[in-house]
Amino acid sequence: MLTLVQPAKEALPAINYSAIMPVLIVLGAACIGVLFEAFLPRHQRWGWQVGLTLVAIAAAGVALATYVTDAPAEGEVTLASALAVDRPALFLWGTLLALSVGAVLLIADRSVEPGGALVANAAIRPGTVQDREQRLGATPHRTEAVRFQMQTEVFPLMLFSLGGMMIFCAANDLLTMFIALEVLSLPLYLMAGLARRRRLLSQEAAVKYFLLGAFASAFFLYGLALLYGYAGSVRLSDISNAAAGTDRSDTLLFGGFGLLVVGLLFKGSVGPFHTWTPDVYQGAPTPVTAFMAACTKVAAFGGILRVLAVGFESTNWEWRGVLWAIAVISMVIGAVLGLTQTDIKRMIAYSSIAHAGFLLIGAVVLTPDGLSSTLFYLLTYGFTTLATFGVISLVRDADGEATHLSQWAGLAKRSPLVAAVFAFLLLALAGLPLTSGFIGKFVVFSAAFAEGMEVLVVIALVASAVAAFFYLRVIVLMYFSEPATDGPTVTVPGAFTTAAITLGVLVTLLLGIAPAFALDWANAGNFALR
Repeated sequence: MLTLVQPAKEALPAINYSAIMPVLIVLGAACIGVLFEAFLPRHQRWGWQVGLTLVAIAAAGVALATYVTDAPAEGEVTLASALAVDRPALFLWGTLLALSVGAVLLIADRSVEPGGALVANAAIRPGTVQDREQRLGATPHRTEAVRFQMQTEVFPLMLFSLGGMMIFCAANDLLTMFIALEVLSLPLYLMAGLARRRRLLSQEAAVKYFLLGAFASAFFLYGLALLYGYAGSVRLSDISNAAAGTDRSDTLLFGGFGLLVVGLLFKGSVGPFHTWTPDVYQGAPTPVTAFMAACTKVAAFGGILRVLAVGFESTNWEWRGVLWAIAVISMVIGAVLGLTQTDIKRMIAYSSIAHAGFLLIGAVVLTPDGLSSTLFYLLTYGFTTLATFGVISLVRDADGEATHLSQWAGLAKRSPLVAAVFAFLLLALAGLPLTSGFIGKFVVFSAAFAEGMEVLVVIALVASAVAAFFYLRVIVLMYFSEPATDGPTVTVPGAFTTAAITLGVLVTLLLGIAPAFALDWANAGNFALR
């Protein structure tokens, strides 16, 4: 008599919902935002989408704060070991949520650019009659008629990208990291092409970003495949164990590591993998550029830190010299080519490339001080950059934003407050004392110096001095040049843009004067090595 044997049921993976609740809230709100787009009348979408996005970010912040109070010091691995919710991940999540508040406010503002900075109908081809009508509709004389003509799809897209960034920072295996990379990148490709003004430039930026991003993703995925062939696993801890105690050939290990790092450095706009950065920063809508510049940098270097510290720490002597060279190249490219720029958004783009080199110095230190200093630098850089692009959006002429440097001549005589705020932010990017930029560079360079990287620190100091020139050039232009008679005007910002700029300036000032709290939080723990 035959007896049917029931197959044993596999145990379901344990999930700590309180640990991953911030991510669930953000992604859940993004899905609800898609439903809003499908079912709400067009004239109601803007208010509902802005409210939903801000409430979701606030709820995720509350869930994060609630979990942090009881979070284990050694971190926690959940979702079948796909996510490692440890102290660095929690710090990065808090940073991303805080930065996204300012980014949402900039994107939602419809007073600086009547109708909003984002196009009402992205499907209309640039240069057509419909495009001209769409652009002319957003004038002060017809504000009521086009009050709701704005791409409200940008809000769920932003939430999806934010959720991908949060997963990317906490991914415990390379496959989860790759999926998160695509989730955070694809919405950005779309958002970069939604500018209301200069549509062709915006769409060109989106295409370049998409094509180069696809190449970078292919590098990442090929590196993942090689590392799986080497270690038999895509989990970072398994790769580390295989690299530390196996007699296999290292060809797959370092070939996979090199390809993997290319994809990561591209997303962090580290030179020489930076070619997308100036064009996309210039062409994308400025609020989208602010979100991209602040939050993507945090996510990218969060992933880089985790990969280096958890997966490849045991082989650091083999790859550290290569990343040193890449850090030097990035600093030189950012500092030198930044001197030649005449567009202020492109200048800030090259500034970000130089800062990526500084951040990479902290990433290769692989000590608790190196980790905490890099996390702190990401926090300071994010808020300063967010406020910087908020100010850039205020200086406008008949064609939209006035981004050519010559148009900023004599700005202090037209608007002393805007010029003073922008000068303070530029000094913070240059790393002058009493700003968060100075403290960020000081802690990163100190950690590198303590590990015997004196030569790299000296090169970084020289690059900082060179980069300071193009920041000071803008300040001199604003204060010591005469404004043109037909020069641009400074738009009075609405409540949203004012709040975003104020937030960035206050954080930049407070972290420059009293950074102890943020430094202690960044130094609260290490990565979970499981």
